[in-house]
Amino acid sequence: MSPRPPPVNPRFAHDAVGLSARVSGSVAPVSESDFPSPDELLPHRAPFLLLDEIVELQPGERCVALWRLTGDETFFAGHFPGRPTLPGVLMVEAIAQTAGLAAAAASSLEGKLALFGGIDKARFRRQVTPGDTLRLEATIDRLSARAGRASGTASVEGQMACEASMMFLIADANTVD
Repeated sequence: MSPRPPPVNPRFAHDAVGLSARVSGSVAPVSESDFPSPDELLPHRAPFLLLDEIVELQPGERCVALWRLTGDETFFAGHFPGRPTLPGVLMVEAIAQTAGLAAAAASSLEGKLALFGGIDKARFRRQVTPGDTLRLEATIDRLSARAGRASGTASVEGQMACEASMMFLIADANTVD
């Protein structure tokens, strides 16, 4: 008997059957259009929604996303003039957003919001510059109704740029009108 895929969050249940089949590995790889847009799962919006595309998603377990850096991002002008470099703290935030996608896709977190609780073991290995595409991979190491732990990496063309572990707290996603 094959393992059951994790429950899918109803926020993107438009493809729940297909996503469940892909998570279980019973069908061939799919195109990025088969995954929700990051803004369908995360509350972040421009200019702080860093992720452009989800390329793999296992709800409550793992996510892989892409961030395409065009050079038009405002932080490049000041970090650093003449040598634009992606700030390391934004790489860690992008890893956190990728972990947030995996967490938000879990049906157990419907109506909830994952908030940073701590960053551990952040290491920066390579500069990231305009024109690079950052591949972000995050794994949920532990998830409960109140908190969780995740770890992830950011890489460019197979070269590690950043790795970090983090803790997050789970809060109600009440909105302010």
